[in-house]
Parts: sequence; structure tokens; C-alpha cells
Amino acid sequence: MIVTGFALYPRNAYAEAPDDQPVSRDAQSMRLPESNIAAKSRKPIYDDIDALPPPSSTLLPPVLQPTPSSPSLPDSTEPRARGPTPTDRLASQVRHARLFLYRRACAAEDGVNRTLDRVFALEQSFTSTVAGLAPPRESGERLMPGLIYVLVAAMAGSILTRRSNVVLRAAVPAALAAGAGAVVLPLTMRNVGDLAWRYEQRVPALAGAHLRTREALEKGWSFARTHTQVGKRVADEKVAAARESVEDWVRKGK
Repeated sequence: MIVTGFALYPRNAYAEAPDDQPVSRDAQSMRLPESNIAAKSRKPIYDDIDALPPPSSTLLPPVLQPTPSSPSLPDSTEPRARGPTPTDRLASQVRHARLFLYRRACAAEDGVNRTLDRVFALEQSFTSTVAGLAPPRESGERLMPGLIYVLVAAMAGSILTRRSNVVLRAAVPAALAAGAGAVVLPLTMRNVGDLAWRYEQRVPALAGAHLRTREALEKGWSFARTHTQVGKRVADEKVAAARESVEDWVRKGK
């Protein structure tokens, strides 16, 4: 009867219950899709682990499903933190060495440039100072014959005081040279005096002594000129009186 019933009313046999019939939760958890079964049975050995679909929790029975309270296992696919390799440490040391050498080379180059700048500034200052001592062209003053006269005057003072003490042997040639320079090279001597005064102003004590000495010399020169004029006037008066006396005596004698 059963065989006759299947022959007269054929139907498909399902391993699972139809969709219109309810299925228990345990049966759903134990049911595996055909695609997953085929994929697990035909898993290639060269497939990447990340390319495979993650396993569904519904495929596992309720006993094997992890509970929320159980700790999750660490994922072996996450990259582990690693320290610097010997190559990285060597590259870092080489970088520090190159930066150190670069800074030292820059410092040495800056030092050389500063030294050369000071040398060039000193040379320019010296040349400009020497050029400023020369008289202008329109003045008609010539350095070559004037310097020869100054040198001859200094040598004459040295010869005159060769048997004197050290003070006279040093002061007389300098005084004669300065006097000759003031006569034959007035503009040059004025420029030299201005330059010496600028250097003396850097030392206040020396500048004060120079001013006091100059004032004393000016006062002495003024005093000498005044006395010279007074003496000349007295001498003229004496000569005039003597001439008048002689003239009176001659007039009376006749």
C-alpha cells in the first residue's frame, strides 16, 4: 500500500522541513548550508586566510558557541609590534654622524668667513687711513721732498744731542722733525695730528694729558710772544732815546 501510494502520488523528499513548517532552534543551529559544506570540502591549499569568509556562528552547535563571559582567543592574523632592526639603528647612527659633521663644517666655514671679513675690514681701514693722510692735489704740497727735509731735521737733532742725556736725545730730534714737518708739510702734519688725536680719545687719561700739555705750551708760547713784544718795545724805546741823546750831544758839540 505504501509503495502504491508513492507511485500514484509522487512527491520530493526533503532532508529539512519545508519553509511553511516551523523548525526548532536546535535544528536550525545544527543545519549546515550546502554551499558551506561544498566550500569546506573543496578548500584550496593556496588560498589566503583573509580571503576566506569568516565562519558563521550559526554553523556551530550551541555547546561550541562562545559565551559572552568567556575570553576571546587572540587573533593570529594581527601584525605583532616589532622593535628597530640593526639596519635601522645603523642608519640612525649614520644620520646623526652626518648631521654632526655638517654642523661642524658649517661652523668652521662661518669662522673662516668672519676672520676674512675682519682682515678685509682692517686692510680697508689701513689703506683709507694712509690715503687720508696725503694732502689734496690742489694744495700743491708734495710728500717726497718734504719727507726728506723732515728726515734731515731729525738727523740733525740727533747729531746735536749725541753727547747729551737720553731725554734730550729723544726729544730734540722729534721736536726738530715736527717743526720741519709743520713748515714744509703743513697739511700732512695736520692730518697726522687729527689721526693721533682720534686714537688718543680712546684713552681718556692720555687725551687729558695731551690737552693739558697743549694748553701749557700755548700759554708758554703766548707768554713768550708777549714778553718778546714788550722787550722789543723797550729796546726800541732805548734805542730811540740813545739816538736822541747822541743827536743832542752832536748838536751841542758843534
